[in-house]
Amino acid sequence: MTQPEEETAHGIERLRGKTTLREILEVATSFEASARDFYAGLIPKVSKRIRYLVEELAAEEQVHFELFGALAQRGDISEQIQDEIERPASDSQFSDCLHLPNLGEQPDDQAVLQYAMGREHAAMRHYSELAQTTPAGPIRDLFQYLAGEETKHKLELEKIYYATVHRGGV
Repeated sequence: MTQPEEETAHGIERLRGKTTLREILEVATSFEASARDFYAGLIPKVSKRIRYLVEELAAEEQVHFELFGALAQRGDISEQIQDEIERPASDSQFSDCLHLPNLGEQPDDQAVLQYAMGREHAAMRHYSELAQTTPAGPIRDLFQYLAGEETKHKLELEKIYYATVHRGGV
C-alpha cells in the first residue's frame, strides 16, 4: 500500500469506530420497542408464576421507549444529536438483542428469565458506556438514568431466576 492508501484505510477504520448520537438514539429506541413487543407477546404464553414479571418488563420497556420519544422531540438537542462519538464496545451485543428468540408457544420460565437477564445486562452495559462517553446534557442524563434502571432490573431478574431455578419456584 502506498502512503495515501494507508492513510485512507486508517481513516475509514477510524470512521467505523464513530457513530452519531442520532444513530445511537434510533437503535436504542428500536431496542426498547422490540423488547416491549417481545414481552407483550409473551404475556399470554408464560406460566402464571412469571406472568406478572413479563407484564412488568413490557411496561418498563414502554416507559423507556416513551423517554426516547420525548427526548427526540426536544428542540434543544437538535445540534447535539449530530455529534459523533466513539461507538461503544457494547454496541454489537446491544444491537444483537434486536434479533429476538423464538421461545415457542409455551416458553419455559428458565428460558424466559435467561433471555431477559441477558437483554437487561446488554442494555445496562451499553447505557453505562454511553453515559460515560456522551457529552453532558439531557442525552447523557437519560443514559445515566437508563443504566441505573437496567441495573435494577437485572438484579431483580437474577433474584427471581435463583428462586425459580435453584429453589423450585418464585
